[in-house]
Amino acid sequence: MATVDELMSDATRRMDSAVEHTRSEFNTVRTGRASAALLDRIQIEYYGQQTPLKQLATINVPEPRMLTIQPFDPTSIKAIEKAIQESDLGLTPSNDGKLVRLPMPQPNQERRTELVKVVRKLAEEGRVAVRNVRRDVMHHLQDLVKNGDVGDDEERRAEDRAQKLTDEHTQSIDDLLKHKEAEIMEV
Repeated sequence: MATVDELMSDATRRMDSAVEHTRSEFNTVRTGRASAALLDRIQIEYYGQQTPLKQLATINVPEPRMLTIQPFDPTSIKAIEKAIQESDLGLTPSNDGKLVRLPMPQPNQERRTELVKVVRKLAEEGRVAVRNVRRDVMHHLQDLVKNGDVGDDEERRAEDRAQKLTDEHTQSIDDLLKHKEAEIMEV
């Protein structure tokens, strides 16, 4: 019985990480509000190394539509500005020599619709990841049945558990999607 339980706990762990990955991907999609998580993917060329922005600077949200980036090393300001301009965020940084300011323009209706499409695609990728875990579990269960380690009744119960896990995790992703879409469409 331990093998089925191990399969289920592994499946739960992998599905949880798929949901968590989807949540973190959603955080990098820009809504009308400023969020430090938007800059999580930004990498800066710093002394020949690609370094995450959050390791080079303090990121603050002084007001709902503004991000400020205070580099620990003021000489890296130009590299930070360049990396933000070249990113897919569509933001224009400005600096005063010590601080980089990132104003967040209100996205127009067309841009919001594009962002919703991006978020839906990310959600679908998350659902696919969850379903792939279920497929792996079903495959391993069939192997256990073939080897005679698990009986038919036990296999059916395990398949039901796997399906229930899949449904729960898919529902979590759908809930995250609904929340993110509402956040994007909010004017």
